[in-house]
Amino acid sequence: MHRFLVVIEKAGKNYSAYSPDLPGCIATGKTREETEERMHEAIVLHIRGLIEDGIKVPKSHSSATIVAIHAD
Repeated sequence: MHRFLVVIEKAGKNYSAYSPDLPGCIATGKTREETEERMHEAIVLHIRGLIEDGIKVPKSHSSATIVAIHAD
């Protein structure tokens, strides 16, 4: 099993997503949920392509955290 960090951002009226560990693997959608589903599909296709081309699937090295800041 492979696990990859996916970043989802609000982009105007839509959303966009990417994975820092899979350059060029992106997705967009009208909702966050649609974007997440499309990104999942994009990652599956991306990994299948890598395997078909004989390229090793990269290991995930990315992580994320949320930092809370109190602005006074």
